Amino acid sequence: MEKNFVKLFLVLIFLSSLQLLQASGEKNPQQKLRFDSKNGEFRILQVADMHYGNGKSTPCEDVLPQQMSSCSDLNTTAFILRMIHAEKPHLIVFTGDNIFGYDATDAAKSMDTAFAPAISSNIPWAAILGNHDQESTLSREGVMKHIVGMKNTLSQLNPREFPDIDGFGNYNLEVHGTEGSELANKSVLNLYFLDSGDYSTVPSRIPGYGWIKPSQQLWFQRTSKKLKKTYMYNSSAKKAPAPGLAYFHIPLPEYASFDSSNFTGVRQEGISSASINSGFFTTMVEAGDVKAVFTGHDHINDFCGKLMDINLCYAGGFGYHAYGKDGWSRRARMVAVSLEKTGKGGWGAVKSIKTWKRLDDEHLTIIDSQVLWSKSSAGTRRKKPIGHQ
Repeated sequence: MEKNFVKLFLVLIFLSSLQLLQASGEKNPQQKLRFDSKNGEFRILQVADMHYGNGKSTPCEDVLPQQMSSCSDLNTTAFILRMIHAEKPHLIVFTGDNIFGYDATDAAKSMDTAFAPAISSNIPWAAILGNHDQESTLSREGVMKHIVGMKNTLSQLNPREFPDIDGFGNYNLEVHGTEGSELANKSVLNLYFLDSGDYSTVPSRIPGYGWIKPSQQLWFQRTSKKLKKTYMYNSSAKKAPAPGLAYFHIPLPEYASFDSSNFTGVRQEGISSASINSGFFTTMVEAGDVKAVFTGHDHINDFCGKLMDINLCYAGGFGYHAYGKDGWSRRARMVAVSLEKTGKGGWGAVKSIKTWKRLDDEHLTIIDSQVLWSKSSAGTRRKKPIGHQ
């Protein structure tokens, strides 16, 4: 118990000092993401469902009785700080329900505090929206505009070339090869961020949650095609497209395709996808570059399963004001993308994509390490000629 009080006291000092920095600080110009030239890695921390409220006064949900008296939003802040220190990510991705609008008196202040650890770390970060972010004092567009204006963020409101796209927070980020390599000016890893909506826009006919709309899928298709063309057909051409990762909040209906025999992790609640299938999974399969999808929304699911060569992964609930399960630790998902060594001792294209989770326990325990994709296994499946058994 004493350790918890010391930890939360340090968090309060951290937040107080950060407010002074934010008052005088300016938003940094957008920086280029690049693989680490020392080890050929790019590491991504996914933070799902913080459900941040008003900070110290906002209580925790679904924790053990002995934790309740000292547990608040500040435990979420402390967890992010621990993860940043332990994993040293190159990018932090917040996958929606960053604040719990109904319990956030001031949406802007809640976001400022929720994202404070990322801002103070000077690590680039990106965010998308969930279904609760707009339920406070800002509209969905207003929430995303506030995020885009924050320090160190790479988040974008929407692509300029698609002014009529549905939602807010549809954008892509390119991760370039190591400095000085032949791929230094090429994106060797493409990150897609999409707004999966909040609730159905036609509830009388289609009840439930939102979905990724045709306009967003068209943007994804064109962006993927453009990135593949640049990577495969210009100078230093490659035989296969650069791998991609997709991040959004609400899981696709295809997440329901798995059972305990064919996924890594746990499924402890239903798949809360839209009640219709908008076809985005098929769109990604056709594009051919996305190797994994990462979502949140269902807090006590944390599994990864592979369907048609695309890994569908949950992060598991991160925030302490979000619903969870007594005795089941809050958790975060890490992704490490590694480059292959070249004959000259440098770094080339992506070799593998790995993932694991860390629990917010005494030791930040690592669980469920797995390889999601590797270059050696890609392309080993051969097409069966039509008409042949």
